[in-house]
Amino acid sequence: MIPLAAIIEQFAPAYLTQYGASVLPSQLQALNAMKLCRSSQGPGMLAQCHDCGQQRVVPHSCGHRNCPHCQHFESQRWIERQTQALVPGSYFLITFTVPAELRPLVWQHQRLLYKALMDCAWGTLCTFSQNHRKLQGSPGAVAVLHTHSRKLDFHPHVHMAMPAAALDADKKIWRTLRKSAKGDGYLFNHEALAKVFKAKFLAVLGELGLPQPCDLPKKWVVDCKGVGNGGPALVYLGRYLYRGVIQEKDILRCENGHVTYRWKNSKTNKIEQRTVSGVEFLRLVLQHVLPKGFRRARNYGFLHPNSRRLIALLRLLVFKTCPKAPSESATATQAERPQLLCRCCGGVMVIMQRRILPFTFEPPGVKANGEGIAGR
Repeated sequence: MIPLAAIIEQFAPAYLTQYGASVLPSQLQALNAMKLCRSSQGPGMLAQCHDCGQQRVVPHSCGHRNCPHCQHFESQRWIERQTQALVPGSYFLITFTVPAELRPLVWQHQRLLYKALMDCAWGTLCTFSQNHRKLQGSPGAVAVLHTHSRKLDFHPHVHMAMPAAALDADKKIWRTLRKSAKGDGYLFNHEALAKVFKAKFLAVLGELGLPQPCDLPKKWVVDCKGVGNGGPALVYLGRYLYRGVIQEKDILRCENGHVTYRWKNSKTNKIEQRTVSGVEFLRLVLQHVLPKGFRRARNYGFLHPNSRRLIALLRLLVFKTCPKAPSESATATQAERPQLLCRCCGGVMVIMQRRILPFTFEPPGVKANGEGIAGR
C-alpha cells in the first residue's frame, strides 16, 4: 500500500509546473490538505489522558472530503441517517449518465452543469412518477453525484435511489407499486427515461447559452434496476461520498516516476491494473474534486429532511409502525465518534490544544527526536 500523501509529496511540484495554469482553487486546496493529513509536517493537537495525565501530540486529520483517510465517521453517519428515512417497499437505483461528447463541456462549467445534471435527473423522475397510471404523485429520492469511473477517468453521472412509491399531496394519498413474484419488479422504461432526460439537459444548455456538440449521440444511457429495500444501495452510495475516488490499498506501486493502481472492470468483473506517470495520477485524482461548497448528495421529494414530520405521519397511519421524533431517531442508532485512548493506561484522552505548529511544542514525555508522536 502506497500512501497518497507520499505520492503528492513526490509529484506535486511537477504536477503544478505542468498544470499550474489550469489548477482550480478547490483542487489546490485538496492537494495541500491531503499532503499534510496526519503528517508530522502538519499541525498537531495536544492530548492529555483523563486518568494518568500522560500527554502526547497527535497530528491533525485534514478532514477533506476527497482524502482517503478522513470522513469515515461522517460517511457512516450519512448512511445511518438515510437508512432511518427508508420507507417500506421496493427501491430502484436509477443512474443518469452524461455522454462522452458532452464531458469536456461539463468539465469547463462544473458548478453549473453538475447542478443541471442532478436537477434534470430529478425532474425526469418527477415527470414519470406523476404520469404513471398507478403512482400519480410526487416521488422521493436520494441522489449522489459521481464524476469518476472505476478507472478514474472523468465520467459524470448521478445515482438516484428511489422507492417505488409516490405521494399525492392534493388527495393526501400514498401509492406504491406491488413487488412482483419475479423479483423487485419494474419501475420505468430506461429508454424512455433517457429520452426525457436528454431533452431536459439539452434545454438547460440552451437556457445557459452553452454550445451543443454537433456529434451528440441520439441515444443516451439511463440505467434502472431494482435494489431490494434500498439499504445496500445507500451503503454503495455512501462508500465514495466522503472518502475520495481511490483507496490507498488499491495503489500498488510507485517506482521510476510511475504509479500503478488496480481497478475492477465492470464489464468483465475482473481486477485490472493501470500504470500512469505520477503527474498523470495526480491529475486523475484531482479532476474529481468538486467545486467548493457543492453538495454531492441531495435528498428530494418526501425524502427531503424538511419532510421528516410527513414520514413520521406515514409511519403511523400507513406503515403501521411507531413513529420517532426527528431528534430521537437521529440519535437512537448513530454510533459515537471514536475516542482517542491513552497508550499507557487505556484511558480516554482529552484534547487540550489544537492547531499546534510543527516542532513548536514539546509536551512532557515526548522526546526531541519525535518519538511518541503519532504519524511518524
